Amino acid sequence: MRDLAPKKKSKGRTNTKPVNKQQTNETEENITSEEAVTEEANEEIKEQVSEEELNTEETKDNAEANGDAAEAEDTEADAKDPAKAKIEELEDKVKRQLAEFDNFRKRTEKEKTGMFEAGQKSVVEKILPVVDNFERALATIKEGEESNPHAEGMQMIYKQLMTELEKMDVKPIEAVGKEFDPEFHNAVMQCESDEYDSGIVAAELQKGYTFGDSVLRHSMVSVVS
Repeated sequence: MRDLAPKKKSKGRTNTKPVNKQQTNETEENITSEEAVTEEANEEIKEQVSEEELNTEETKDNAEANGDAAEAEDTEADAKDPAKAKIEELEDKVKRQLAEFDNFRKRTEKEKTGMFEAGQKSVVEKILPVVDNFERALATIKEGEESNPHAEGMQMIYKQLMTELEKMDVKPIEAVGKEFDPEFHNAVMQCESDEYDSGIVAAELQKGYTFGDSVLRHSMVSVVS
């Protein structure tokens, strides 16, 4: 006979898969390995930075040492060679003296030239009245008397005098027919003229002269009003 007794239903069970311990361990090992690699990389970077800093410091130290060594060598060389320092001192002294002498020579030549020109100018100023008198005397010679021995002698002396003045760079100032220029002309009167316009020199009362680039004596003139 079949057992008619009711069978007990079994309670529902949750189907869970068992955790694979091997996979978990492998994952942990991988993480550990990656951390180790990262730490090693960081260590290498730190070592490289440290080495670069050390190299930089060594370079600075070497440069400073080389500079100090060079200065020390120069000092030592100077200390061991006083004759060289004395020679350099004497050479510098000679160069200074030569420069001072050259300046003195140039200054002396300039002063000498200035004194010579001043003396020459003073002499010429004293000769100008003589030239004026010669011109007045020649102006009194009448027509037809130019061949007179006395008149010819005066003309020859006047020409010789003017030639020597020209050699000294003394030249007469042009006045008649020129526009009045206060740099060269001294107006003492005004006049009317049909020949010249206003502001033009119509007559020269006393001849003026230049000496080099300077005015030795202004021309005394009459200007058209």
